[in-house]
Amino acid sequence: MATPQQTLPPARRDHELPVHEVVLLLETDHERGLAPDEAARRLRLEGPNALPRIDRRGPLVRFLVQFHHPLIYVLLAAAVATMLLGEVVDAAVILAVVLINAVIGFVQEARAEQALDALMAMVRTRATVVRDGVRHRISSEDLVPGDVVVLETGDRVPADLRFITAQELQIDESALTGESVPVEKAPVELPAGTVLADRTNMAYSSGLVTRGRGRGIVVATGADTEIGRIHRLVGEAETLHTPLTRKIGRFSRVLTAVILGLALLAFVMGTVRGEPVDQMLTAAVALAVGAIPEGLPAVVTITLAIGVARMARRRAIIRRLPAVETLGSTTVICTDKTGTLTANAMTVTTVVAGERNYQVTGTGYAPEGQLLENGGPVDLDGHPALRECLVAGLLCNDTRLTGASGRRDVAGDPTEAALLVAAEKAGLDLDQLRQRLPRVDGMPFDSDRRYMATLHRDGSGRTVAFVKGAVERLLDMATHELRADGTAVAVDAGGVHARADELAAQALRVLAMGRVELPRGTTELSERVLDGRVTLLGLQAMFDPPRPEAITAVAACRFAGIDVKMITGDHAGTARAIAERFALGHGGTPTVVTGTELAACADGDLPGLVADTAVFARVDPEQKLRLVQTLQAHDHVVAMTGDGVNDAPALRRADIGVAMGEGGTEVAKEAADMVLTDDNFASIEAAVEEGRGVFDNLRKFITFILPTSIGQGLVILVAIALATTLPVLPVQVLWVNMTTAVALGLVLAFEPLEPGVMRRPPIPPSRPLLTRALAGRIVLVSALMLVGAFGLFEWTLDRGEAVAVARTVAVNVFVVVQVAYLLNCRSLERPMWRVGLFSNRWVPAGLAAMLGLQLLFTYAPWMNRLFHSAPIDPAWWLGITGVGAVVFLIVEVEKWLGRRLRARRPA
Repeated sequence: MATPQQTLPPARRDHELPVHEVVLLLETDHERGLAPDEAARRLRLEGPNALPRIDRRGPLVRFLVQFHHPLIYVLLAAAVATMLLGEVVDAAVILAVVLINAVIGFVQEARAEQALDALMAMVRTRATVVRDGVRHRISSEDLVPGDVVVLETGDRVPADLRFITAQELQIDESALTGESVPVEKAPVELPAGTVLADRTNMAYSSGLVTRGRGRGIVVATGADTEIGRIHRLVGEAETLHTPLTRKIGRFSRVLTAVILGLALLAFVMGTVRGEPVDQMLTAAVALAVGAIPEGLPAVVTITLAIGVARMARRRAIIRRLPAVETLGSTTVICTDKTGTLTANAMTVTTVVAGERNYQVTGTGYAPEGQLLENGGPVDLDGHPALRECLVAGLLCNDTRLTGASGRRDVAGDPTEAALLVAAEKAGLDLDQLRQRLPRVDGMPFDSDRRYMATLHRDGSGRTVAFVKGAVERLLDMATHELRADGTAVAVDAGGVHARADELAAQALRVLAMGRVELPRGTTELSERVLDGRVTLLGLQAMFDPPRPEAITAVAACRFAGIDVKMITGDHAGTARAIAERFALGHGGTPTVVTGTELAACADGDLPGLVADTAVFARVDPEQKLRLVQTLQAHDHVVAMTGDGVNDAPALRRADIGVAMGEGGTEVAKEAADMVLTDDNFASIEAAVEEGRGVFDNLRKFITFILPTSIGQGLVILVAIALATTLPVLPVQVLWVNMTTAVALGLVLAFEPLEPGVMRRPPIPPSRPLLTRALAGRIVLVSALMLVGAFGLFEWTLDRGEAVAVARTVAVNVFVVVQVAYLLNCRSLERPMWRVGLFSNRWVPAGLAAMLGLQLLFTYAPWMNRLFHSAPIDPAWWLGITGVGAVVFLIVEVEKWLGRRLRARRPA
């Protein structure tokens, strides 16, 4: 089955061209830049470097669309019917419910435009531009193609650039590509087909310079940038109806047809028999009013709102009400890697020093954790080689950590931040060491040199250099290595290489640490001073680690029948290593497909590829969107998690988008339906559990409320067929519908989770809201209500009571049966005594409220006048209560038979 795809203009290919060709094509000067007059002309021609607002429906149209739903049509028909019957107050109540639902939908739909506003806010910054050979600081909105831009550490990339020069330049592009570490940039030519994340000669709007400096030519601005392409994807991504809204829609259409059919049948039966047309029209309207569950939309909304409150307590903020239930129906979770499954914080996990292996616990930039050897804690005083290795990583370092220990920000390179945190976990005092060994000189990291070095001198005049860099480069410079006891021996290059290869095979980034003792008075560093004099201190291996709680959560989701797929912009090797830790894929061995392979896959082959693949690596935003669409086209309910700009289109398209609240971009949060306040994948598991509970409670409510509507409709239909007095009036029908829905039905929204809710598979999207068994139970209870209410109504008349008294008895039969049936519905399968009366504290309150309301309805004079009721003899309550008790017992027997039949079915 082919999947409909959104189409965008082809991406620019400036990375494939030599710099001089880019300069010629853009008619600029790579040294002097554009002339101010030419820049102004291009600005008028191209427009500002800002993301355009996509045309959308106006507010009036968006508001009117909220009424385009079968259930709303039914409610509007109910309002018109009650208005025709002269019940203005009842009509106003129903219209108020419709209006409230419309306003909620109208407000929630505005989130798409908020997502676009967040995108535009990301790219509003200032830039350093060279025009006519002079540097200027201007608003990024004034940049034009052909401008020459200068980037330095801390700058936000203002537009898409092709580099002319780059010195030790690294850019954090994780929000755009999913790359977990800053990317080194160089003005080299790249082959055709190089994916976005590997284009090292380019910088893209919204990137952050973490180190070095560079100069580049603006090749795209505004909507033509890569972030502009994502902007269009977010704006054009279609928001699908949730499983709940689709099922409610189908249910409403069926209900509408049934109600209209019964009303028409009643009208035809009466007129054929010769009854006056106006009386039959009134009776048909009364039947329709009786059959419409007016309280349904209000209680559904309130039930979802209660689910929102419960999820908020479990650190999941819901931005759109139907999303509460969607998680419970989710069949596939497409999760981003960086910042979602992992901490998005480089973390040292292993240190090798003096031929000993040390493990580092804890994740992220908080100094929470310790160093272990063979499972036991390490005291640095007894491990001099380890101490020196950590000191080298601390002092040969340009990065700073800011903020409180619970939430720290990195000013610099995340790799260097990991080295600082490792030293802190070992008990080293960063400020004290920097004061004791202040820096005298330094050599920044260079992609050709492949190491960084710093020169330090203490108060006694001792001069020492610390070096960190690629393992093979430091081994070329080293003559000795430090043993565990702190003595130096000849370096064993083969052994070091072997250990480094073992760590690299685990997708760890490995850095070597070295030291050079220099003569007193040395003030400058150079390669000549260092080469052949380095003592290797050890290795530090790091990566962006999986969250431990996320591993447990993913396992729980898979146990609950939810397939988990990783979709990331990171490298295939890194993605595979993380996936293995989560045991993704068949047998815990993940199949990895790259973005290049995905692009080459035909639409017809894509569904099979997606079904068999657990990990997609090096994918771009359009491919993430394509994967979500493919899953949805094959009846999957898809939850998509992410935190970056590159995740926004897929978050918007998914049945439920889940963004990270702490580390996520504003774009991702605005595009999502749910935001996790603790960035913890484990909160998704909790939300899935709550979502399943919400769906269960909604089914309980619908199963509870329908027999009242159907039973009242059947009573009126039978009365018309037998040409007898109506047992209930339209105003009494409205009373029963609204009071039982609110006082009784609403308490079902507070039911606690059913046991084993996470041990069952997701409910298939194709399965109707009500199973055959539940539909049969509804018909059974409706028939019992018909017999009980109509039978007692006729019996009361036969005993010589007034019609008002008989109708009051019939109304009370409906209410008492609903009271008994409420206890049945607290669990759709388990017996009531297994649930317990007080496990939901709202049940006694609801029962007491309903009893009070019915006593007022029956005995209060003003209620008698308003609802045409009348006081009844206490003896009639015995018959009314007896009908309720019989219905309760019959339903419990039916549930018992259902359990027996399910137990006999083969597994």
